[in-house]
Amino acid sequence: MTTLALDAHRTRPRAALFALTVFASAALVFLVEPMVAKLVLPRLGGSPSVWNTSLAFFQAALLAGYGYAHALQRLRSLRAQALLHGAVLLAAALVLPLRINELVGPPSSSHPTLWLLGVLTVSIGAPFAVLSATAPLVQAWHARTFGEGERKEPYVLYAASNLGSLLALLAYPLIVEPGLTLHAQRLGWSGGYLAFILLIGGLALSVARAGAGSAPVRPEAVAAPPIAWRDRLIWVALAAVPSSLMLGVTTYITTDVASAPFLWVLPLALYLATFIIAFQARPAIPRDVTLVLQAVAVAACAAILPFTANPFAIQLPIHLAAFFLTALMCHQVLVARRPDPARLTEFYFWMSLGGVVGGSFNAFLAPVIFDNVWEYPLVLVLSCLARPWGDERIDRFSWAMLILGVAGAVATPILNTFVAPHVYARPFVGGFSQIDAFQLGVRVCLGTAAIAAFLVRGRALLFFAVIAVLSIGADAAADRSSGAQNWRSFFGVLRQSETEVPALGGPVRMLAHGTTLHGAQAVDPRWRCNPLVYYATSTPIGQVFLAEQREKAALRIGAVGLGTGSVSAYLRPGDRLTFFEIDPLVIRVSSDPNHFSYTTRCAEGQVDYVLGDARLTLAGQPSDIFDILLIDAFSSDAVPTHLLTVQAVRGYLTHLKPDGVLILHLSNRNLDLNGPAQAVARAAGGVALIQHYRPTPRQDLGGWPSPEDAVIIARSPAGLARFEHDPRWQPTDPNTARPWTDDYTNLFGALLRRLKEKMDPNSED
Repeated sequence: MTTLALDAHRTRPRAALFALTVFASAALVFLVEPMVAKLVLPRLGGSPSVWNTSLAFFQAALLAGYGYAHALQRLRSLRAQALLHGAVLLAAALVLPLRINELVGPPSSSHPTLWLLGVLTVSIGAPFAVLSATAPLVQAWHARTFGEGERKEPYVLYAASNLGSLLALLAYPLIVEPGLTLHAQRLGWSGGYLAFILLIGGLALSVARAGAGSAPVRPEAVAAPPIAWRDRLIWVALAAVPSSLMLGVTTYITTDVASAPFLWVLPLALYLATFIIAFQARPAIPRDVTLVLQAVAVAACAAILPFTANPFAIQLPIHLAAFFLTALMCHQVLVARRPDPARLTEFYFWMSLGGVVGGSFNAFLAPVIFDNVWEYPLVLVLSCLARPWGDERIDRFSWAMLILGVAGAVATPILNTFVAPHVYARPFVGGFSQIDAFQLGVRVCLGTAAIAAFLVRGRALLFFAVIAVLSIGADAAADRSSGAQNWRSFFGVLRQSETEVPALGGPVRMLAHGTTLHGAQAVDPRWRCNPLVYYATSTPIGQVFLAEQREKAALRIGAVGLGTGSVSAYLRPGDRLTFFEIDPLVIRVSSDPNHFSYTTRCAEGQVDYVLGDARLTLAGQPSDIFDILLIDAFSSDAVPTHLLTVQAVRGYLTHLKPDGVLILHLSNRNLDLNGPAQAVARAAGGVALIQHYRPTPRQDLGGWPSPEDAVIIARSPAGLARFEHDPRWQPTDPNTARPWTDDYTNLFGALLRRLKEKMDPNSED
């Protein structure tokens, strides 16, 4: 080794410094995503589509960063690249400290996608894109710093990058959000960005000192074979499938499987884990094992996907396993097809473009063309084409399995169409139910098709064909509620269904957003105008409305959250009710008498609608206007926390009349909102009472009531005088939780309190 080469070798930066740099950049990227979501997404209700649109934006910003890193390789000197990159990092820092830029104006419910994309672009687009460029850029520096003979694989650094992303993703809800105020998070991240500039500057200086800083491009880079367009398109497709599946499975499980906080973390964490495994020098899961497990998981998933009534403990693992193994399979194929390190940045650019294509399909196109989450099964079926295709000749066994699989899948809708009506009409024969026998037959048919698909897993086209027919057959065989209809908007999937309630004269029509019930109405004219479930006369909400009606001849009412419009059934002549609703689709469905008629046929007073985020639109209302203000937006997992802060409640109280009542409907299956609400009530300067309502079997059968937690707040004790002697209403305890503010919320703490409550054997729930 020559003296010059020896000096360069001694001053060469350690590989760990490259890994640390990409790890730090990825951690910053995945810390800022939920942080920005906390800042901006509650203004649009926090629905899965809001999260999907944000992810699609971040994927587009990632593509911009990868494109910039690829373009930077046109500079032949690493020193020149480092200087330019440092300048770009500093320029992007001009938008710091991290905040939501108000340049694009207030949120728009009519064009929420455009508003959200605009806000994200001007608020975080530049720092995010330039941070995203780190992984391919540093890997390119690594490839030029270490010679071919040293066999150091730069692609392995991508695993370190995704490890940083995964740890940051998990750290935010568990550590960062509960421990730091939003102000501290913003400043901390901004400081971390500046520290990263110093870190990557140190790496660039080390590379330059090693002698590579001004060196031209290595000869092998010039000699690297060109990339065919066919290869580029395959990269795009292989990256698009996992990206689309990640958003698809997130939307599906939060819409059709369960309404649970932080459920979106699981698919994203698994998505990052597939990159970590696939880009390892020695993958923890070999590709052959992945192919076998993926065939099992996808076949099982296709068979159960339409049957949303299956237990959560069965559905969730199957869906997540199918997604994880399919994403891992695609990423392992991507790694197997990676080019020479000299073409590294171009590879990452096309891979990132695939991520944008998949994410954009789910975020922008699917909500427009589908009335349900059909993009998930569609892409899951298409992913089967990424499996090995086998040889051209198909043996007899494969043909037999294809025929058997298709026959089993086709038999299920035939049974459902021609046999099911007779079975359900006469369900019992001896001690064994015909329904049981019929359902067993359906399972046998679907199971046969799934097994046949597994047995032809070595031939992608045959596997694809059986899984496609199996998916269609399973969907056709799934039980559908009578009167079921779906509608879809940016804010999610609305589902109307019916159930039989003899006490209410027969069918009751229900409206759900995902798995959360948002109201119900009896079809029978005798019961049509009875407010049901949360709004029945015996519930806390009903108690307040009836008490206020006894005191006042005419009421001015505001209600945040429309649902089916049930509370409008309380309106008398002379009363006026204004609904504040963020989703135009909810207004359209609830005000159509063909679906629900509370607002059109039951309300005897005036009903108005104000479209937009409730906190912003309420701020435009006059002071001292409402006798009752109902905040009913917390029953799903997508809790708009900005509606339950000290600042928000303080604003609500200004819109109450001196003797008016604010109702916070806090019923939530997964989060304990009672503690924060009680603390917020006192911190906002109000006086409050709380009620944990649990209906008895004989109570108000005409209202079909459901359990309910509610806090009522007034500006002074006089406002609650008519409730303080009612034993159903109890004094609040403002010390059970820390009050939420615009600068601090703790959803994870609320989740833990609810879990603890469910585990308590003395709990009323």
